[in-house]
Amino acid sequence: MHLNYRSRAAERGRFPEEPSYFVKPPSSLSHTGADLVRPKGTVLSAFEGEIAVVIGKRAKNVSRAQALDYVKGVTAANDFGVHDLRYADRGSNLRSKGADGYTPVGPVLVDPRTADLTLRTWVNGVLVQEAKVDDLLFDFAYLIADLSRTITLEPDDIILCGTPTGATVVEPGDVVEVAVGDTERLVNTVVEAENELPKPGARPQVTPTDRAIAYGKDVPAIKPETEAALRAVSTATLSSQLRKRGLNHTFLTGLAPARPDLRMVGTAHTLRYLPLREDMFDQRGGGMNAQKRAVEAIGDGQVLVIDCRDEHGAGTIGDILALRAARRGAVGIVTDGCLRDSPSFRELEIPTYSAGAHAAVLGRKHVPWEIGVDVACAGVLVRPGDVLVGDGEGVILIPPAIVDEVAADALEMERQEKFILARVDEGESVDGLYPLGPKWREAYDDWDGQ
Repeated sequence: MHLNYRSRAAERGRFPEEPSYFVKPPSSLSHTGADLVRPKGTVLSAFEGEIAVVIGKRAKNVSRAQALDYVKGVTAANDFGVHDLRYADRGSNLRSKGADGYTPVGPVLVDPRTADLTLRTWVNGVLVQEAKVDDLLFDFAYLIADLSRTITLEPDDIILCGTPTGATVVEPGDVVEVAVGDTERLVNTVVEAENELPKPGARPQVTPTDRAIAYGKDVPAIKPETEAALRAVSTATLSSQLRKRGLNHTFLTGLAPARPDLRMVGTAHTLRYLPLREDMFDQRGGGMNAQKRAVEAIGDGQVLVIDCRDEHGAGTIGDILALRAARRGAVGIVTDGCLRDSPSFRELEIPTYSAGAHAAVLGRKHVPWEIGVDVACAGVLVRPGDVLVGDGEGVILIPPAIVDEVAADALEMERQEKFILARVDEGESVDGLYPLGPKWREAYDDWDGQ
């Protein structure tokens, strides 16, 4: 699988409507204790903890309802790769992920119907990935039914089901461990080969895109010139431009900035809370819950958008997680609930918008539920990847398909308004001037903008 965990899809800023796959050769298969050998001269070796589904009997045109009957068991896997060669693969991942020994699996099989299927990955003993199976976009049965329509799955074929957020670059000497539930861990050490890759063939090369993907971050979604324009114009001007395009419900109502002096421009990375139910909070509120996964999944240029159902009876994020989001490259936080540790947000260098302050923890009113989904925040439908702009007045959403034209037209609109303000200040009537009419068009065209 390319993308299958919601947290990873949110990290990438795209959510597939159907699964997509690539093939790893049998020679890439390996086991616990084997080394992961990175070619000398490469720098972007990356782990990906995954659940491996092992097929138990031949499967062809299997229904989703029957699919699990064809499973021998599931186990841990590490979809290891060297991203220095990714540019030459054109999507196949053959050289970057298909090298000998790059697919360690094991060491034990468990029953997917009864086992704890929480996936966890450690690097040098530190937990870096934790995801429950219900975070999958496409479950095991869906994948088997989908694949078996066109491919005959044979006994002991393996389906790697995707990795959650947290996958990143590792260096020679690092020890990567992966486990499904409380089973024995799959343990492998990264080492550097004695020699560089011989010729002929593609040489290792690091592109900005491959570096971003290897480190678990995607390339920026907003063009630099568009971002510069959005930082220069007001949300009021943007609202006017959106209204001209028939969009009247994109201003997030009732939210105030913790730092009115900071501007915010970024793409939405969403987190949804549901109403408190104590048994569900016991199941989903602890450990690496959706709130923490959302923070650990956020990347450069993203805004954490929290759907709290406009509930103001508890805090929804505090200063520690806000700081962590900022350190991961987040450019803003927007919640239609309240901030906890709210005075600290006046010192943080991350724009934050909220409905107020509340000292109580989120467990008083909320269950952190899921990330990377469409949400409702302050009365606005927000989808992952939507563009958000914030100033001292508040936050407005711009659909990404029209953000370039909206930004350009907003710049022009504010230039016209600067001209109009100067004429009004000189005592001119607004008749024919505001909005700018034919009478003033020539003067405006000759105006130097000063």
